[in-house]
Amino acid sequence: MNYVKKKSSLSTRDFFCIIIRTTTHQIATMQYVLIIHEVESYPAWKTIFDQAAGIRKSAGEISYQLLRYDEDANNIVHFSQWSCLEKARRFFESAELLEIRKRAGVKAPNFIYLHELERCTL
Repeated sequence: MNYVKKKSSLSTRDFFCIIIRTTTHQIATMQYVLIIHEVESYPAWKTIFDQAAGIRKSAGEISYQLLRYDEDANNIVHFSQWSCLEKARRFFESAELLEIRKRAGVKAPNFIYLHELERCTL
């Protein structure tokens, strides 16, 4: 197997971010974070969420979807794809993001870190 690095040098902490390539095909596991939380006010939260797009992208977020509970606009589901779950964990556990969550009125977020097993369209 050949190891392809995302950057020119590989640090120990980025070990889990390696893309493994075989001679016949590339194996790439998609990595996601599912966050479920209540916010004090969706419009206020969304403004701060949008302002943080640059730091989320720099931290490794590739794409996201926002969902809300059917009958409660202040219960939010943030589903996002990340380049590396270790980077996502560092980002979501950082002091900077803790402060942003407080300003945004986030109540007790639940973070679920996920590896894709399979994808299919029916």
